[in-house]
Amino acid sequence: MEVVYEDNHIIIVSKSAGEIVQGDKTGDAPLSDAVKDYLKEKYHKSGNVFLGVVHRLDRPVAGLVVFARTSKALPRLNAMFREGQVHKTYWAIVQQPPQEPEGTLTDWLVRNEKQNKSYAYDHEVPNAKKAVLRYRVIGHTDRYTLLEVNLLTGRHHQIRCQLARMGCPIKGDLKYGARRSNADGSISLLARHVEFIHPVSKAEISVTAPLPADSLWQAIAPEL
Repeated sequence: MEVVYEDNHIIIVSKSAGEIVQGDKTGDAPLSDAVKDYLKEKYHKSGNVFLGVVHRLDRPVAGLVVFARTSKALPRLNAMFREGQVHKTYWAIVQQPPQEPEGTLTDWLVRNEKQNKSYAYDHEVPNAKKAVLRYRVIGHTDRYTLLEVNLLTGRHHQIRCQLARMGCPIKGDLKYGARRSNADGSISLLARHVEFIHPVSKAEISVTAPLPADSLWQAIAPEL
């Protein structure tokens, strides 16, 4: 965990792949507990530390996670995420380059709870939710392509599912068609950048996550 932004109302951290944001059935210690411990120690708090979880990243994904530090900021951040006022940019490494260097993908996704997986359709079907994202190629090596992705909707496994449907599964993402796993169990998807208007101060917040230490990330995006 690396703290990349902090004020009285908000804390933004860059999580490592493999960490869970919130407690789940695995019983593993979540990132939210680590952030609480950090705040408790830094500010010498004797009692419980307030921390509001306003969104999550999939366990194998690295990058930025925004938390609310106050009960004033929490409902406002929740509303901002729900209404699309928080602009998130992701970077994804794929092995198969897209046919077009940039474009907009529109699909209808159906979530299968038992499989923890979403399925994409090119037309509306029962229980489907419309999913829209924009992508563009921003880097490459001789074997891999780096895509920048902007979400226009927020659906379960949206980037993973839509890129796979385009024929460009994310490196390491076996669930969505990658040929092999990454050695550390991650998938090569990074929540790279977040921008929004601060829910209390109204200042512009713009934060970028560091690149993972992985050699491929360092090779594919050295100047970005």
